[in-house]
Amino acid sequence: MTSADRSAAGLDVTEADTEPVTAPNQAVTLVEGSTFCVGPPSGDLRGDGPEGLFFRDTRIVSDWRLRLDDSPLQPLTVLRQEPFRATFLVRALPRTSRTEVLLERHRYVGEGMREDLRLRNLGNQPLATTLRLLVTSDFADLFAVKEGRVEVHEQPSMRTDGDTLVLGMHEEGVSRGCRVTAAGAVAGHGELAFDVRVPPHGTWETTLLVVPIVGGEDVHPAFPVGRPPEEAHPAQRLRRWRAGSPRVQTEDPQLRMVLAQSLEDLGALRLHDPTHPGEAAVAAGAPWFMALFGRDSLLTSYMTLPVDSGLALGTLQMLARLQGTSVDPRTEEQPGRILHETRLGAEFPLAHGGGNVYYGTVDATPLFAALAGELRRWSIASEQLDALLPAVDRALTWIDEYGDRDGDGFVEYQRSTSAGLVNQGWKDSWDGINTADGAIPPTPIALCEVQGYVYAAYSARSDLAAAAGDEAGARHWSDRAEELKRAFNEQFWLADRGWFAVGLDGDKRPIDALTSNIGHCLWTGIVAEDKAEHVAAHLLSPEMFTGWGVRTLASSMGAYNPMSYHNGSVWPHDSVLVATGLMRYGFVAEAQRIATGLLDAAVAFGGRLPELFCGFDRSEFPTPVPYPTSCSPQAWAAATPIQAVRLLLRLEPRVGEVWFEPAWPDRYGPIRINDVPLAGRRVTLTVDQDGARLEGLPDGVPVVPGFHLNQLRAGPDDRSVR
Repeated sequence: MTSADRSAAGLDVTEADTEPVTAPNQAVTLVEGSTFCVGPPSGDLRGDGPEGLFFRDTRIVSDWRLRLDDSPLQPLTVLRQEPFRATFLVRALPRTSRTEVLLERHRYVGEGMREDLRLRNLGNQPLATTLRLLVTSDFADLFAVKEGRVEVHEQPSMRTDGDTLVLGMHEEGVSRGCRVTAAGAVAGHGELAFDVRVPPHGTWETTLLVVPIVGGEDVHPAFPVGRPPEEAHPAQRLRRWRAGSPRVQTEDPQLRMVLAQSLEDLGALRLHDPTHPGEAAVAAGAPWFMALFGRDSLLTSYMTLPVDSGLALGTLQMLARLQGTSVDPRTEEQPGRILHETRLGAEFPLAHGGGNVYYGTVDATPLFAALAGELRRWSIASEQLDALLPAVDRALTWIDEYGDRDGDGFVEYQRSTSAGLVNQGWKDSWDGINTADGAIPPTPIALCEVQGYVYAAYSARSDLAAAAGDEAGARHWSDRAEELKRAFNEQFWLADRGWFAVGLDGDKRPIDALTSNIGHCLWTGIVAEDKAEHVAAHLLSPEMFTGWGVRTLASSMGAYNPMSYHNGSVWPHDSVLVATGLMRYGFVAEAQRIATGLLDAAVAFGGRLPELFCGFDRSEFPTPVPYPTSCSPQAWAAATPIQAVRLLLRLEPRVGEVWFEPAWPDRYGPIRINDVPLAGRRVTLTVDQDGARLEGLPDGVPVVPGFHLNQLRAGPDDRSVR
């Protein structure tokens, strides 16, 4: 995002007081849709690690190196301009000349890659040299690259045609290829060579283009040669995203920086279905998860509603088209089930032998129905939402017929294939669910937060029925929700511990570890009032709260490890949902502590929250400690600051009214947000010394100064609504 773009959006950013957390020689990731490029600051790709240009989950370029007079290039800096664009500045000292050369590499990623080269002779002598591009591909699958297990069984084919090098691979019935071309080049085996002549202080330019080949046909590049990059479709879409996003005005430069980065990352992580050009969904994260996910995309869409409700609608529409229709144990597909993950590559271990969609998740299906209800509460796209009601009802049928495996009223999971995920909630690592002493419980497992999601799904369906004038349907689903809530509080509550079991195991025994999962139960509202205070106290205890966020597993538990993936680390999206739940039950100060801790962590990370970070205490280290392989940008981490601001503003749309009672901390000063999509309008939200105001709502939509869905407890920073 340029400074002009940020200024126009009300997001002028100044340098934060906290030094950003960065890794040495940090990889540069560029992403656009299903294409991404990962490499070092030099711009070269070496192919000996998790680097390369990837298209539809296949590495189509593994080796991409420029040599000037056979001399390697010295990186100077990287200018990161847009999610799909960066400029690499490199220095070269040709052996055959005493002149010094600056090479600008302007790279654009999208349906392949374009790289505009500009060579500048900075000396006072003419330059005569050879520029060579060394390029190869192993056409390795994304999973093999990510996990460091690339095995090249055969060398790719290579053929030259003037200024073009064509690479291809045909293996196990799958054909892959790419075309690398540049005007003025002479193509050879694995290289393009240029005869370069540059006068003193002069320049030389060319453009390199990588075009993927699918089924023998060239893919149309997003950044074709001869068209200004700013006129390309990705650039136009990003401009529309920026122009349509809410404009934030705040005196806090760090908060501005964090929100600006979140908006930019969410814009970059959108997916566009060419067969439905008006829709956009959100991918899980870059670089390795640029695909539609069930749980990740749904939760991100929920948290992004104050920015773009169309993202939630598009996500629901895409997921509905891929909703399960039959029983297939290989992919764990079942009628009505919402997918876990889609992939486009040849290798997809989770759907072994079963295509490119895997359905093994227990929570995406109830979250699908819950998000549909949330969209109705925001009064968004009623006709399009009505068209999704059959998919919502199929999802609810899945809960009864497949999710509740044994008819006990709770939704459980157990994989149907050895290639599938052992754990199918959001903590889906093999050891992500364990008992207080660290033991792994037997499946099937009924997770506590999943019952909360089902409760939210039933409540959402009740609201959808009420909005349609179906009073009987509204009562039916409301009764189902209350019945589940009653059973949950009876069977999951550990009275001797003062918290909810993370789940019930295959023998219906409570899994007694203290986890952040119970905070999701607060978020959905399934927790009984008499138990909420105990839950809140544990979530803010020293064993759980680090000062930056909430640990996934309490430090007092047997499996705790602050550097683990799911057993003691901090996941920003998890923590912000915990904070949202606390605010829902009226624990204002507690919610503020978590939300402000997360925003502080975002500042420490240079404005961008990673997928997760280590669970060390804030008193132990002055900045959050990065987790080594965390995705960044990652969708629900990018949405976390937006959700944090929303919960501090206590903005809760309901059908026919808006609940708004800010608990905005004084440390951030006044805030004004223009163009918030709400109730079919673009409204303006203001919190300042005069109180809180919502302007621009339709006539007849009241603003109610009573945020909580449960009992209201007054907070120290509550402000009046006007």
